[in-house]
Amino acid sequence: MSHLRTWSCLTITIVALVLPGVGRAQQGPQPSPPPSQVFYPPTDPQATPPSPSPADPNGAAPATSQGTQQPTTSFPAATDPQQPVTPPPGVPSDAPVAPPDPNSLRTEPQAPLTENGVPNEALPPPQPEAGGVLLDGRPRQGPFLSGPGSFTFVLHHAVLGAMGGLFTQGFAQDFSFDRGSREAMLAGTLIGAGLGFGASSWWQFNNWVDKPLGYFGIANSLVGGMFMGGFMDLLADNRDVLAWSSFVGAELGAWLTATIGGGQLPLNHGLLVSSGAAWGLAYSALLLAIIHSSGTKIAGKTWADTLLIAPGVGAGVLAIATMRYNPTSGQILRANIFGGGVGAIVLLLSGLVLGGFDEPTPYVLSFLGSAGAITTVSLLWEESVDRTAISSSSSKRKPYKNVWW
Repeated sequence: MSHLRTWSCLTITIVALVLPGVGRAQQGPQPSPPPSQVFYPPTDPQATPPSPSPADPNGAAPATSQGTQQPTTSFPAATDPQQPVTPPPGVPSDAPVAPPDPNSLRTEPQAPLTENGVPNEALPPPQPEAGGVLLDGRPRQGPFLSGPGSFTFVLHHAVLGAMGGLFTQGFAQDFSFDRGSREAMLAGTLIGAGLGFGASSWWQFNNWVDKPLGYFGIANSLVGGMFMGGFMDLLADNRDVLAWSSFVGAELGAWLTATIGGGQLPLNHGLLVSSGAAWGLAYSALLLAIIHSSGTKIAGKTWADTLLIAPGVGAGVLAIATMRYNPTSGQILRANIFGGGVGAIVLLLSGLVLGGFDEPTPYVLSFLGSAGAITTVSLLWEESVDRTAISSSSSKRKPYKNVWW
């Protein structure tokens, strides 16, 4: 009985242990949960997206070849069907972009700006670059590769040399037309022209020559020749001496203008020196007329020598004055016009009123009137006032300033 009870308990225990396993075997394997969708940002438009990895039957996440878990990225579902899905920040989107407004791509033409932010229209036109070799800071130009006055300068010295050779040899031969005299005058003319051309060409090739130098060099050579001729006539009465002294004086006047005045001789300086020569001639003539009409007889040689020397003295005085004073060209021209006009009018009116020119009064009045007009115009008619320092708002005006001091 006890054995029967023991086997019954053993049988029940075995059945209780075997039945649950048989039931699980009859139910079959449980389906695994669906794997999560994995999205990767597209790196190549032509590349195909990778297929999802099979999930582990036990529910574990798929592992990479390095043994780490593959991260998953998913976009949240939009609550509104009309609202587009916005990717999270940092993830590029391959959604098509709406084209921009065509009106926003249109630009208005603007004036080009410079480095300083100023339009090109407000700037002065660019200066052309100087080409070639420079001479005294300026490009060589003209037929002799110097300044614009080089042709006048060379022609003047060549003609002056030719005339000097002709007259010096002509006075020495009494301008005889025999063969020897003609050969001497021809040789002097050619040699003088050659020397003048060679010296002036060398000088202007190494120094800039502007137009004022070429023009005022001619005037000053004439003044120099007159001065030396008249001065030597006081000392000697010889035609050969007069011819050579006049030629040397003319050359000195021309070369002193070139060396002291310089190739870039200012126009106002040259005009002032020439005006001094002209006024020296005019005032010397008035002084001689005053003396002569007063009853003192003046010889013809004295007249000639004085009128020849006076222009050189006047030019020399005003040439020295250019070292201290710097009047404008317009002021010099106005002084010349007013001085000459007033002097001539006073001389004519006084001569007509007084009944002739055989007394000194017309000449004295003309002398004083001309000098007074020149002084008045030079001192009281100023054209170079600094108007930039005068503003409309300022009540205090700048005091008058004169160019002569």
